[in-house]
Parts: sequence; C-alpha cells; structure tokens
Amino acid sequence: MGVHKNIGKDKFPKQGDWLNREVSVCFNYDTSEMINGVIVRDDNESPFTTLIQLEDGRILNATECQYSTK
Repeated sequence: MGVHKNIGKDKFPKQGDWLNREVSVCFNYDTSEMINGVIVRDDNESPFTTLIQLEDGRILNATECQYSTK
C-alpha cells in the first residue's frame, strides 16, 4: 500500500500522448512471440507509471516487457 500526492479520489497524473495507443509486446526480447496490447495508463508526471493491457486481458507494467507502436 502507499500514498502519492498526484493520486486521489479526484486526482490523477496527467496522461501522455501514448494513452490508448495500440502496441506490440514481447517478453525477454523474444520478438518471435508478439502479443497485441493497448496502453491504458501513460503518466506524464510523477509517479510516471505506464501500464499496458494485453489482448488476453492481462495488465502489466511497461518495465516488465518490451513494446513498440503498431
């Protein structure tokens, strides 16, 4: 659990240009097995979190994979 000054009931970090952008995702630099996803969070201010929702419903942090725009 935690607390962050930019996140609250009525407060959320400003979102960047990659929000809702479709991406191709791979894991461990293995581009032979790509999966499609959509960026569902792209913080332009602290805490600078980027989240991707994969086509199978999983949500992961952008630091857990490699991705590129489609």
